[in-house]
Amino acid sequence: MSVNAKYKDSVFSLLFNNAETLRELYGALEGIKLPHDIEININTLKNVLFKGKLNDVSFVFGTQLVIIMEHQSTINPNMPLRILIYISKIYEKLTASKNVYGSKKLTVPRPEFIVLYNGKDAYPDEQTLKLSDLFADVASLGISREQMLELEVKVYNINVGHNEDKLKQCRTLEDYSIFIAKAREYEAKAAAGRKITELTVDEREKAMTQAIQWCINHNTLEEFLKANSSEVINMLLEEWNLDTALKVEREEGREEGKEEGREEERQNTLFVQHLYEEAQQQYEESQREIERLRAQLGR
Repeated sequence: MSVNAKYKDSVFSLLFNNAETLRELYGALEGIKLPHDIEININTLKNVLFKGKLNDVSFVFGTQLVIIMEHQSTINPNMPLRILIYISKIYEKLTASKNVYGSKKLTVPRPEFIVLYNGKDAYPDEQTLKLSDLFADVASLGISREQMLELEVKVYNINVGHNEDKLKQCRTLEDYSIFIAKAREYEAKAAAGRKITELTVDEREKAMTQAIQWCINHNTLEEFLKANSSEVINMLLEEWNLDTALKVEREEGREEGKEEGREEERQNTLFVQHLYEEAQQQYEESQREIERLRAQLGR
């Protein structure tokens, strides 16, 4: 898995790790108001392979809706495949006390998958990524029927100037977008014509401190930044350093696209390893369940 260069992610997870904030966020994105008497349970998955988390935020509304939400500074076309793995693990978690091998029909929460994009590259306000776009072409095998599996991911551009109606419906999301914009602004000022990768740690810390102070002075994430300023700066500096390391590596005489290809290969290797480990774990659990059922049947 590649180094996580998206320094917004950790701050995003910290900021939106709150049931009421998630209620407001989801309502703004979908243009609805969820009743306040519906309980929200956060069930973000944990796994060291994905920087301590399988996903940024996952939460369930009552027993009816399960949401997986990611924040990205680059759009990953493999996101539907990643989320397919996430949702299977979440359903496994949600049905742990139920007999999925029994004859009784189970009801599980309806899933929805959302990516919030806040990168520097141009991107439309909304877009949909589909799992079927990743499927191999089977026309040569004589198969013409439609695929039997689909998964769609909604992508929303949350940069300042995009989806303004949605941002205004969620003050926390709007303030977050402003904070990221200010962080980039002070980063550029600190570079003063130099490459961003040439900034020192002190310069970066000063730029981030200035962005935080500006936001506090302008009532933008004021309480959050006052309470978490040191943690926010540490997270940003840590991931900023990783981001810089990657950029320096790409700039050292490599042909355009070559490093990206190698990085993708490294990601795919670890991703396949993860799939294998998951499949092995599920196989072993299935075998244990089969043995348990056999014991119950007296076989």
